[in-house]
Amino acid sequence: MKIALIGYGKMGKEIEKIAVSRGHQIGLIIDVNNQHDLTPENLKNCDVAIEFTTPHTAVNNYKVCFEAGIPVISGTTGWLDQKDEVYRLCAEKNGTFFYGSNFSIGVNLFFALNRKLAELMSARTEYNVEMTEVHHIHKLDAPSGTAISLADDIIDILPWKNSWVNDRVPAENELNIKSERVGEVPGIHTIRYESEVDFIEITHSSKSRKGLAFGAVLAAEFSFGKKGILTMNDILNL
Repeated sequence: MKIALIGYGKMGKEIEKIAVSRGHQIGLIIDVNNQHDLTPENLKNCDVAIEFTTPHTAVNNYKVCFEAGIPVISGTTGWLDQKDEVYRLCAEKNGTFFYGSNFSIGVNLFFALNRKLAELMSARTEYNVEMTEVHHIHKLDAPSGTAISLADDIIDILPWKNSWVNDRVPAENELNIKSERVGEVPGIHTIRYESEVDFIEITHSSKSRKGLAFGAVLAAEFSFGKKGILTMNDILNL
C-alpha cells in the first residue's frame, strides 16, 4: 500500500519505520510545516492515511480524507465531542474511518480484561473503583483517550457509577481518574477496586511507542478495501 502520514512527530516516524519494514510505501507526509499540502488531490495518490496530530486539527484532517475517498486511521485523542459529526460525514461520503484511543494490541486486550473485571465487581458495592493514568509531559490532553475508554466501559457496567471526573474530589457516583505527566513515560493505566479489607488492581504499562505504531499499521492494512466505522475490536474479534 501507499500510505499518507498525517502528523510526523515521534509516532509518525515510528509508524513510517514499521510500515516500510512491512513492504509499504510512504506516499505523502504532512507535518506542521506543510499543512497546505493536505488536499484531496494529494491524498488520492495514496491508498490509506494514518493520522496522529492534535485535537484541534484532527477533525478537519478526517474531512479531507473523506473528500479524497481514502480510509483514515486515527489515533488522535481529545476530539470526541465531535464524534457524531465525524461519523455522519463518514457515512455521507461512504468513507472508512478507523479510530483507536490506543492501537496497542496489549491495551486492547486490557480493555477486554477491564470489562470482565467490571462485570465481576458489578454486585460488589463494598468496593470503590478509581483509575490512574501516567504519560509523558508532552501529552496535550488529560485524561488520556485510553483512560476515557476504560472509564466509559466501567460506567456502562457498574450500576453505581454514572460519570467520570478528572483530578478533583469525586462524588459517590463518579469515577475518579487521576492524571500524571512525568518525563517521557509512554503510558501507564491502572484500575483499582478497594474495600475496607483488600484491593484488586490491574495495570497496563507501555514500554515504548512501537506497540502503538505497529497496531496503527495493522489497522491500515485491515481497513484497505473496507467501508464504514472500524475499531481494534474488529481486528482482534473482541
